[in-house]
Amino acid sequence: MGVFALGGALGALAAYFFDPRSGKRRRHALRDRTVGLVRSTIGGGARSYDDATLADKIRSEVFRDPSVPKGDINVNVQEGVVQLRGEVDTPELIEELVEQTRKVQGVRDVESLLHVPGTKAPMHE
Repeated sequence: MGVFALGGALGALAAYFFDPRSGKRRRHALRDRTVGLVRSTIGGGARSYDDATLADKIRSEVFRDPSVPKGDINVNVQEGVVQLRGEVDTPELIEELVEQTRKVQGVRDVESLLHVPGTKAPMHE
């Protein structure tokens, strides 16, 4: 798909530079379209991370808050699906960690294996 976007960007650039009949408004529209296509093709659009990089990104973004017990929680990622495993103090903290993890760019889904003290740890399905 990136090849087609790049081809479209090159076509728009050619029209911009080589069509003397194009008015100023048309050239500006083509330029804006070209810039958008190039940015999305080169990396300005959605990014995907390898699993190890995504796990590090989650640890740095979600567990930045010193009140979160990061030493008690394991973060595993497989093909963009995150598993959070461990023990936390409250059910509210479980919900908050899952919600924050879902917001990290590159996360496809989150499986929570988190539990509170005194409860049995959930099993992977």
